[in-house]
Amino acid sequence: MEDPWPVVVVGAGPTGVTAARLLAVHGVRCVVLDRWPAVYPRPRAVHLDDEVCRILHRAGVHEQFAAISRPAEGLRLLGPDHRVLAQFSRGTTAGIHGHPQANMFDQPRLEAILRRAVADDPLVTLRGGVEVTAVRADGAGAVAVAVTDRGSGERAALRARYVLGCDGANSTVRTQVGSRMRDFGFAQRWLVVDVDTDAAIDAWGGVHQVCDPRRAATYLRVGAHRHRWEFRLLPGETAAAVSTPATLRELVRPWTGDVPFEALVVLRCAEYTFRAQVADRWRAGGVFLLGDAAHLTPPFIGQGLGAGLRDAANLTWKLASVLAGGLPDAALDSYEAERRPHVTASIRLAVGVGRAMTRGGEVGDLLRRAVAPRLVHVPGLRARVLDSTTPALRPSALRRRRWVPWSRAGRLCPNPVLGDGRRLDDVLGSRFAVLVAGPVPGEVAAEARRRRVVLVPVEPGSALGRWLGRGGARAALVRPDRTVMRTGADAAALLRAAPALPLRRVPHRGPE
Repeated sequence: MEDPWPVVVVGAGPTGVTAARLLAVHGVRCVVLDRWPAVYPRPRAVHLDDEVCRILHRAGVHEQFAAISRPAEGLRLLGPDHRVLAQFSRGTTAGIHGHPQANMFDQPRLEAILRRAVADDPLVTLRGGVEVTAVRADGAGAVAVAVTDRGSGERAALRARYVLGCDGANSTVRTQVGSRMRDFGFAQRWLVVDVDTDAAIDAWGGVHQVCDPRRAATYLRVGAHRHRWEFRLLPGETAAAVSTPATLRELVRPWTGDVPFEALVVLRCAEYTFRAQVADRWRAGGVFLLGDAAHLTPPFIGQGLGAGLRDAANLTWKLASVLAGGLPDAALDSYEAERRPHVTASIRLAVGVGRAMTRGGEVGDLLRRAVAPRLVHVPGLRARVLDSTTPALRPSALRRRRWVPWSRAGRLCPNPVLGDGRRLDDVLGSRFAVLVAGPVPGEVAAEARRRRVVLVPVEPGSALGRWLGRGGARAALVRPDRTVMRTGADAAALLRAAPALPLRRVPHRGPE
């Protein structure tokens, strides 16, 4: 019996390919299987925040992503008549995480960048045009994956230590392991319209949200020539009826003004049902669910795709450590323990925002007209509305419980510019790190080198020093996903808590 692949990834969307790339960064071989022979060409996700941009940095594609994305300027709330109720403006320069807080982009272009990255990596094999039909434990400590070539009909079987189900909302992997979606009772039908045009559309550069109980709408400038509109469909209304040129012309006119509709090239006009769901089980033995296979998020806070990339960042380094013998297999249970509550909080927030902007009928409309203009004057609210910071991870085997509310454990460390001009993420790479305030004893530095842990001395008055001090700690152990695993006063003790990770190497590509 041939040796199994360390990891088989099912699905070559952004979550699956990012997972493959991060596994390769840690020196883990994998094969990615996808039913499409190339990048799916239709635009879908359009937003990633600064926390998720750090994941793209670790995947080695942040510069390419920056070249195809544009920072968004905030949020504007509009009434049904398109008068501005409130505007929350943000800067477009890099924030605490080293990237702009809101970044608009075209998903197929991001996918092409990710695929080029894995195509150049000998640790990743990408097979398109194949259908995964079955996933099951093979009784010999591995997972069997049945695959059918969509062109020839030829069948094959792969064996894997671990399988990552990144195959979307209609996940075959989720069905195979018997996991079911838990519904949060939110479903809205929307028409999504993507447009390309050379015409000058003179619209503010942030997100426009029309708060209208009858026809809620969203507008986003995605790029120099790309624009997106989303319109809520009325009960009984068909997408076909709203998609006619005459109807679309009237729907987009508040933004396009005198620009002729004929100057707009409609790339996509499709109905979507925005749902809020979370799978009841994310792991079954050696099989894991990631991205839309594990959760569906309404788009109102722009966290749908980002949640999938967070899944990949959370799980891949743990898999690498288990495969290298640095962690026991049971440590992989921390993936669901950490990610499921985190994404559930994001989904609940998205549902709440969606309902606040679209429900309530005439009474709700009157309340929004009365309340929204006053929101910008509430102390601290502007910062909260624009803040991209997500909640701390729940405690797990790989995230120490916080004993004080200001503890840094479970949160992302910042990514400031260091004294040598580099950002922290450039120094940390894909390894564990210990940030230490003040001088570092020689024996601690030697132990860090032996364990291949990055040791970062922190000046007390620097951005990192102030961050540590406000957290009541002198040192912090930072995981490869940039989450603070634990803090304390003893850097040596934190070093000893860092699990082993494999060395990056390039072996034979493995079973074909």
